Amino acid sequence: MENCIFCQIAQKKLQAQIRYEDQQVIAFDDVNPKMPVHILVIPKKHIESVNKIAEEDTKVVGQLILAAAKLAKQLKIEAQGYRLIFNQGQHAGQVVNHIHLHLVGGQRLGPMV
Repeated sequence: MENCIFCQIAQKKLQAQIRYEDQQVIAFDDVNPKMPVHILVIPKKHIESVNKIAEEDTKVVGQLILAAAKLAKQLKIEAQGYRLIFNQGQHAGQVVNHIHLHLVGGQRLGPMV
């Protein structure tokens, strides 16, 4: 998508602190971090939201999780723990309409529910 900020980052039209990249996925620091570690993992392909994931997108969504796990190990937070978050829709806090997985950690996280 031409106006999607995450697509522009994936296409290297906008700068970001890239932490991981492969053929399908790119991960970068969140510009407004909520934790000591706050990285966004996105597919290079534009997928608007969790609700818009198609059957052919299931592999790339799995790649997001694998990339996040690799980053957690690289950042040495895998043993203490970390959280993976998909926000779906405005009420859940989704700001950019491009599916993204938040990898957060680096401090003790309380229960979600």
